[in-house]
Amino acid sequence: MSPSALVRSASEYERLGGRQKAAILCMAMGADFAARITQRLTPEEAETISFEIARMEHVSGETVESVMSEWLETALAADALAGGGVDYAREILEKAFGSQKATSILRRIQSQLADTANLTRLRQADPKQLGTMLRTEHPQTVALILAHLEPTHTASVLTELDMATGSEVLFRMAKMEKVTPDMLQIIERSFGSDTDFSLSSGGSSAGGPAAVAAVLNLVHASVEKELMEGVEARDAQLSEQIKNLMFVFEDLVGLDDRALQRLLREVESKSLALALKAASAELKEKIQKAMSQRAVTALKEEMEMMGPVRMRDVEAAQSAIVATVRKLEESGEIVLTGGADELVIG
Repeated sequence: MSPSALVRSASEYERLGGRQKAAILCMAMGADFAARITQRLTPEEAETISFEIARMEHVSGETVESVMSEWLETALAADALAGGGVDYAREILEKAFGSQKATSILRRIQSQLADTANLTRLRQADPKQLGTMLRTEHPQTVALILAHLEPTHTASVLTELDMATGSEVLFRMAKMEKVTPDMLQIIERSFGSDTDFSLSSGGSSAGGPAAVAAVLNLVHASVEKELMEGVEARDAQLSEQIKNLMFVFEDLVGLDDRALQRLLREVESKSLALALKAASAELKEKIQKAMSQRAVTALKEEMEMMGPVRMRDVEAAQSAIVATVRKLEESGEIVLTGGADELVIG
């Protein structure tokens, strides 16, 4: 190979990202190998690799060889580290590749391991200290970081922020889709080299309305109300989606009889019968105990007369009842507290 060809090949290899290298590896190893690999990936990861394969143009043999070599080196190093630690891994790698190459491979692998360890330290950070550190950051930066924490940790950190910032952060978390490694690397750099954590170990599907609902279920009712008001001011539809995720129809089983009776006064018998078609036996029993015998008999007759129903109609009826719960809570007739607390009469 001519010197100019070697330069072109090296330049092509250096421009490759992790996704492109994985795509080249799958193509080089064949369809059966690629199928076994993608079976171990999430649907999003498999889709990303497939996309890279589909758009991949001609790749030189030298670039393929470089990708294969890196994969073999990384696999050998990882196995050696897992089997006997750094010293054992260095011994194995030196025998296979020589001292200089072994040092380079170990440095790369240890950097990756440090990234994972640093993310663990972030998840174990004191909420007060983390909240103090994040107060001066842009809400999008805070949202990206908190989306990588457990809901309980995020809820604790939110209490350290002012409510305006907190609601903005939750709004951005709820709107968040898959976060790319490149974006996470930008966030890392914004904190400087002294920050003791890393997020760029791979793509993330953190965030979304469900993640925000899980966090809000863990905060005090007054905090939840104020945060949700901020989200609602920005996007009423998104706010409603989060609220529905926070309290689902089956959660009615946690209400006491008085709360259920207050709710049932607002619900038509036909809607209740439809909603209960797909309810658990426990919830059906709970609701019937809160009703008079005469009302229970009428409810059962209504359900029998309906016969088979469409699931989407059942879900619509259940959503309507959940919306009624939220209206009663907002009007102050019932109080919906955070966490595992029950709904009680106000």
